Amino acid sequence: MMPDDTKTRAQLRDVQDYRKLVLLYEALDAEIDQLIMTYGGHSEDMPEADFERYRNLAHKRDELQNDIRATERRLLGGDLAD
Repeated sequence: MMPDDTKTRAQLRDVQDYRKLVLLYEALDAEIDQLIMTYGGHSEDMPEADFERYRNLAHKRDELQNDIRATERRLLGGDLAD
């Protein structure tokens, strides 16, 4: 079992990590939205280079979403264990 101050520091670090992940996710999501809107909201209308960029951005966004969920589980799991 962690001493309270160590547990608190770990939770604070998780909250800070969570905030960073959310900001990165939102920035990527906005970049994806802007790219898609350039082509009338349809990825199928994109030239190959932009479609590849779109796919790469979407993949990074998906990875961030997974990281966000893992951090949420860590934070909630810590709260539920008390």
